[in-house]
Amino acid sequence: MRNRTHESFRSTNRLTLAAVEEKESKMKRIYFLVPQTEVAKKIVDELLLARIEERHIHILAKQGTPLEHLPVASFLQRSDFIPAMERGLAVGGSFGALAGLVAVALTSMSLVVAGGGIVLASSLAGAGIGAWLSGMIGLSVDNTRLKQFETAIEQGELLMMIDVPRNRVDEITALVATHHPEAHPEGTEPTIPAFP
Repeated sequence: MRNRTHESFRSTNRLTLAAVEEKESKMKRIYFLVPQTEVAKKIVDELLLARIEERHIHILAKQGTPLEHLPVASFLQRSDFIPAMERGLAVGGSFGALAGLVAVALTSMSLVVAGGGIVLASSLAGAGIGAWLSGMIGLSVDNTRLKQFETAIEQGELLMMIDVPRNRVDEITALVATHHPEAHPEGTEPTIPAFP
């Protein structure tokens, strides 16, 4: 009996973890420009009451702006690391596949049998190297997705990035817009990046 209970518990945990992962993969990022830290604090409190976890709220401000206990955007959200890695993965994988095809075409007939493995290995190596190199470059560059907000941030506004399930985008946007008309909705990003 104990074994069945233990297996049932493990199965339930797997289902719960799968549901959380599926939920987080279907999220969108909402952008708001907020004029003051006090307004941002009130919005964060309302979002927490609306069951948006603090780890899904990110605030980006001009350097030197005191954010106190507000959830600050991480280094990965401020830099171009993730988009650069995505580009490097695609370009590196493509060049790796091309290099593998050239290697197979230039070798003797005895190696053609292993051609699939050569193409696969070179594609994976190219994707890995491309992602690594692009990611390193992306670390030193500001996030290209946030360029449109640079002027407002330099003028002292705060950028709020809120990650919400797709089915709650309209609800959360309306909540913030109706309670805080001074907060300007700046649209959504189709999907949030996988890492940050």
